[in-house]
Amino acid sequence: MQLGLNSNEQLIINKIAQVSQKSESKVFVVGGFVRDKVLGRPCMDIDVVCLGDAISFAEEVSLQFKPQPKLSWFKNFGTAHFHLNGYDVEFVGARKESYQRDSRNPVVEPGTLQDDQERRDFTINALAFDPIDLLNGNDIQLLDPFNGVQDIQDKIIRTPLEPHKTFSDDPLRMMRAIRFASQLGFTIDSNTLLGIAETAERISIISQERITDEFNKILLSSKPSVGLDLLYKTGLLKLIFPALVELAGAEYIDGKGHKDNFYHTLQVLDNICANTNNLWLRWAALLHD
Repeated sequence: MQLGLNSNEQLIINKIAQVSQKSESKVFVVGGFVRDKVLGRPCMDIDVVCLGDAISFAEEVSLQFKPQPKLSWFKNFGTAHFHLNGYDVEFVGARKESYQRDSRNPVVEPGTLQDDQERRDFTINALAFDPIDLLNGNDIQLLDPFNGVQDIQDKIIRTPLEPHKTFSDDPLRMMRAIRFASQLGFTIDSNTLLGIAETAERISIISQERITDEFNKILLSSKPSVGLDLLYKTGLLKLIFPALVELAGAEYIDGKGHKDNFYHTLQVLDNICANTNNLWLRWAALLHD
C-alpha cells in the first residue's frame, strides 16, 4: 500500500528503519499516524512500538539526525520521544495490560505486537507497518488483524476486543469513540455503541482534565452536534455535564409546547461552527440558554 508520505515523514521513518535493520530490533509504526495516512489526513505524531527497550532504541534513532533532537524519556513507562521538523516521534515498548476494577492505571508487562494491537482503542487505530518496507522501496504491508482498513472504508468505529473490556480498561475511550465519530463523520458500530451505554458509569474514574480535553475536541469538530447527541443518547452527557441534559425536552407554557432547548442549542452550536473555529465562541453558543 502507498501511504503518501511526505519527505519529512520518509526521512524520519527511514532513519528508524536503518536503526532497526542495523540493531536487528523489530519495531513498527502504529496507531493514529497509520490511520491518518490511510485517510489522507495530516498527522504530526508518529508512534513507534518496539519489541524490546524503547528508550535505548529511541536514543539510537536520535543520534542519526544532525542537529540531534532533544530526547525525553519516562523510565517508569518505558517510553521516549523527540520533536523533529514539527513532528512528535514517540517510542514505546510493546506491552500487554491488565486493570483493576477501581483504577485505570494498568499493570503492564512486556508483550508482542499482537498484544499491543489488542490493547488499542479501535480497529482503525490498531494498524501497523514495518518501517523496513519503506527503506527497501517496497509497498508498505499493513498489519491489520482487526480489519481496520475495511472499517475506514466503511466509516465505522469499532473496538478490536469486546467493547465492555475495551471501555472498562480505559473509560475515556468511550468519549474518544464519540469524538472520532464527530471528527471523521464515522458511525459507531451498534455493539460498540451499546457497550458505551452499558459502561457509561465507568467515566467517573477519569479526571476532569481528561474529560474536558475530549469534550473540547468534540466541540472543535466540524459538526459537534453529532458528538453531543451521541453523548446524550449513551448517558455519558448526564454524567459529565448534567446541566446541559436538563435543557432536553419541550417546555409547555399555557398548554402550548415550545422548542426542545437541548436540540435548539445543538443547532445554534452547529450554526456558529460554520463561521468560526474559535473554541470559546463555540462554548458561548453551547451555554447561551
